[in-house]
Amino acid sequence: MTEKKKINSRSEKTKEIKINSKEELKSLAEELKERLFGNIKEFREEIHEPKKSALKLEHAPEIKNDISDKEIEEISKKITDKDIEEEKKNVDGKKETLIPLEDYIKCAVHLGTKVITPHMKKFVYKRRADGLAVINTAMIDEKLREAISFMAKYDSDKIYIVCKREAGWPAAKKFEETTGIKSFTKKYPPGVTTNLILENFFEAEMTMICDPWIDKNALVDTVRLKKPVLSLCDTNNFTTGVSKIIPCNNKSKKSIGCILYILAREYCKHKKIPFHATLIDFAGELE
Repeated sequence: MTEKKKINSRSEKTKEIKINSKEELKSLAEELKERLFGNIKEFREEIHEPKKSALKLEHAPEIKNDISDKEIEEISKKITDKDIEEEKKNVDGKKETLIPLEDYIKCAVHLGTKVITPHMKKFVYKRRADGLAVINTAMIDEKLREAISFMAKYDSDKIYIVCKREAGWPAAKKFEETTGIKSFTKKYPPGVTTNLILENFFEAEMTMICDPWIDKNALVDTVRLKKPVLSLCDTNNFTTGVSKIIPCNNKSKKSIGCILYILAREYCKHKKIPFHATLIDFAGELE
């Protein structure tokens, strides 16, 4: 083969490699685009339409008269022995629960709001005289068990938890301390798991949030990546985009603390991580 033919042959191979590289890069770019934004239009239609509806409903009488976080917090502090006995009647006492039934009730995990969305209706079994929805405690325990099994599939460095509501900050930090799962309180940095150029970018396989509306930025980011979301959901929440629901009072310190305590304890048990915290460490004094 002459020198000229050799050069032409090398040139053709180089050209072929360049073409292949371009095609591969294009393919990778398309794959990333599809992964991040492929079904985002559909998701926006699903997630934002309910939220828009919720925002519109804020001006409607039933939403305007809904109970505030502060009021829920105060009611949660005033659970009486009579309330405990009343709730125990509605739960099969022979069925073992993750924590004593009395502790669930003392932490007011069963108290909802005055609003019940279509998404959460199946978890509510009655209304109190003051109009508050009451969540079925047996279903809370059942959904917690499902959530624990789901969480156990992932290592702690592949999960993160977001809690923008101030009432949950102490419990979220304790959750991070005991499990090693990264927590974001006060503010979640949008794009931290989707924007590769951010300095604090990291990859995760599952997201935990404490309210689908308050923590919606983390929910949207996770759905963009087509990853699962586990969320604490109250009776006034829409659950679009949430993979695993834990129905509960997600407004008060005691309730959020109770739920995160159970999740942390059982997750550590599955992962053989030493766990020495108590319910009080997460929820504060119950009385």
